[in-house]
Amino acid sequence: MQTFFIVWIGQVISLLGSKLTEFALGFWILEQTYQGTGRITQFALTILFMYLPKVIISPLAGVLVDRWNRRSAMIMSDLGTGIVTLVILSLVVTDNLAVWHIYLALTISSSLNAFQQPAYIAAIAQLVPRNNLSRANGMVQASFAIAKIAAPAIAGLLMKFLGLETILLIDIATFAIAIISLVSVKIPKIKRFTKPKKRIVNQVITDAIAGWNYIVLRPGLARLVSFIAISYFTMGMLEVVLWPLLYQPDSTEQLGFVLSVGGCGMLLGSVLMSIWSGPKNRVRAIIGFVGLQGVIIVLGGMKISPFVLAIGIFGYLFSQPIIVSCNQAIWQSKVPSRLQGRVFALQQTLERSLAICAYLFAGPLVDNVLNPLMAEGSALAHIIGKFVNTGMGQGVTLLLVLLGIINLMVVAIAYREPRLRHLETELPDRNQFNQTNNHTKTTIA
Repeated sequence: MQTFFIVWIGQVISLLGSKLTEFALGFWILEQTYQGTGRITQFALTILFMYLPKVIISPLAGVLVDRWNRRSAMIMSDLGTGIVTLVILSLVVTDNLAVWHIYLALTISSSLNAFQQPAYIAAIAQLVPRNNLSRANGMVQASFAIAKIAAPAIAGLLMKFLGLETILLIDIATFAIAIISLVSVKIPKIKRFTKPKKRIVNQVITDAIAGWNYIVLRPGLARLVSFIAISYFTMGMLEVVLWPLLYQPDSTEQLGFVLSVGGCGMLLGSVLMSIWSGPKNRVRAIIGFVGLQGVIIVLGGMKISPFVLAIGIFGYLFSQPIIVSCNQAIWQSKVPSRLQGRVFALQQTLERSLAICAYLFAGPLVDNVLNPLMAEGSALAHIIGKFVNTGMGQGVTLLLVLLGIINLMVVAIAYREPRLRHLETELPDRNQFNQTNNHTKTTIA
């Protein structure tokens, strides 16, 4: 736990720097593209480039992480992303920054993060005892919450008084701290089975297929992936529409306030998971909290004030670390250590695949379909105008209501699925899996 804590501290600091930059660049793009037009497609592309490369590369990255030293993979990712940030800083200083530069930088950073994330998660399983996995995952979620609380307020003040350059310099410094923390620790090596030498391409394909087979041959895990993927689709839509919904020209106050309140909810949920070993039945907890999120999303589309909306986002993000921690603890306890890199990477790719669809379709859907439907004087606006805000740009409120209803329908279906509900009792833990394999090998010998 001491080694994990050192790594965790470095990643917390690095994540804070990254979120500062993310907020600053996101607001910069809104000012360049959204102000005066009410169209969100270019902002949606920013989020798409932030995640799409990671989803595409993750299966390959997971296979390589299983073959590499996991600490080295994390160092490589942090170093590469720091260099990308340095390039963006040079463009800002020379007054040459354009929207497409940010798209390219996000693509490279996302590709590097595809290696960092499975290495980090797999390292946790190596360092932390099984009974503390939910707690360690709660601490990881707490790092996201700390960044969500601090970054909007700090980035808003820094942009107002010191400019974008200062935020980028801070981000570069935080990457250096993360690298130093990784260099100062050792992560135990895992036992790897010796295999006949093959061409590297064949090895990568074989290992990736092994990760796929591990999931699809276990119906409970396959259903869990599908359920979490739908919840990520909802979150992907929210990520696209929330900023434009709260945007005010030349001011970060309302946006920063709501995001910071939401971050407080995420921190509270993360702290809860950090001091609690988690619910006895993790699957039911996941289903229940996703259902709570669905109710919050429906209410978020109604005629409410920014303050009430902030409370709703508080509840939504309070649920998220509980969902993520329980989900990841299930995978960490069920997947053998030697397969974790490739399986975790594939798991994340499958879970986030629908989020990528959300980033692709949210902008055109709102701009070309929902906004016209919600225009003043339209038939739909007349019918639901008492409950949902109507007018220019209010397609996002209709989208929230539709997303919440879809979420609740999926929760009802998941709760009636026995292979998902009984996943933790039907599928043996990784230690039992290893013992069974060793017994089989001994018997064959």
